[in-house]
Parts: sequence; C-alpha cells; structure tokens
Amino acid sequence: MLKTIKENVTAEIVEKKSKFIADIIYVQNIEEAEEQINRIKKKYFDAKHHCFAYSIMTNEGIVNRLSDDGEPSGTAGAPMLNIINKNELINVLVVVTRYFGGILLGTGGLVRAYSESTIKAINSAEFVIEERGYEVELEINYNDFEKLSYYCKKNNINTINTEYGEKIICVLEINNEEKEKLLNNIEELNFKIEKYRVIKEKNIRKNLQK
Repeated sequence: MLKTIKENVTAEIVEKKSKFIADIIYVQNIEEAEEQINRIKKKYFDAKHHCFAYSIMTNEGIVNRLSDDGEPSGTAGAPMLNIINKNELINVLVVVTRYFGGILLGTGGLVRAYSESTIKAINSAEFVIEERGYEVELEINYNDFEKLSYYCKKNNINTINTEYGEKIICVLEINNEEKEKLLNNIEELNFKIEKYRVIKEKNIRKNLQK
C-alpha cells in the first residue's frame, strides 16, 4: 500500500521579497508528471525558476527525479525530494515556482525557502492510502440498495457511480480482499447481487487521514 495525497494543494511563502509557490500534485506515471511540470511552467510563464521533485511507483519500482532549474546545484530539487521521501509519499510531484525578488538568498537561504514551501504544501494536504484493486459493477434490486449502501459505508468501499433503471447498477472500487468477500461469501451478505463484473484493474484509495 502507498501513501499519497487526496487532492492537489498549492502553498506560498515569501523570503526576502522572492515569492515561492509550491504545487503538490497527484500523478500516476512519469508522463503525467512531465505534463504537470509543463502546465505549471505555462501558468507561471514569467517566473525565473520552476524546480521540481517527484516520486512515482512504476512497474520497475519507485522512480525519483528532481531539477534545480537554474538554481545552484542541490539547493532546490534535492531538499524537496528529501521531504517527499521523509513523509513516505508516493505518486506525488512537487513543483516550486520562484519569482525572484532582487535579493540573493545564498545556498542556505535557498534550501530553507524551497524546503519550507514544500513542507507548507504537504502540511496543507490530506492523505490517502492507495493500493491495487478493481473497479467493479454490481446489479441489485431496489429493496437491496440500502443494505448495499450500508455495507459499503461500513467497510470503507467507495461507490463511484449509481444508475437507476429497471434495477440499480452500482460501480464500486474494491481491493482483492473485498472482491473475494463479495464473490465467495454471498451467504453472509444480507443483500443479493444479481450480476457482477470486473470493469478494470486500477489503483484505489482507502483510509482517509490528515
């Protein structure tokens, strides 16, 4: 299981007239990270620096990358990545944009400013546990809908879509253990699943925490 952010967050600090804008962004792969970096650069096109760090889980393992984007080597990307890793976050990108205020900060001042802006963004974020799971579709009768809803709430199962027709079709996000319980312990459920199918395998989020 991986710890990541629930939603993207932006935080800002000012250090000796230089403004540092930290964006912490949820990404699922390297391509998404690169797209988000380019988006931030376009958004703050008149800024002097766009330093970044990210940690992403891939099929080959965890990929960590960083950039000082013109700042002295080791003053931006490395401390930002260190903070990501210390907080045990995966699938996150941090981009800190700097608007230069005319006063040189020195290497120590830069490390402090990039670190503080990153920490401020992370401290403002909500976290979730992300794990491999499934998006599944269940078809049930109307008289079983409240029972299914209660079951999902009790077991921290996310319902991402509900369609009301001749019968109710619910799309859920479940992990492998929950999938086994739904399929193999039908006699223990107080509702009947009329039809069931796995839509796709995906990363799902559980256990919201601050």
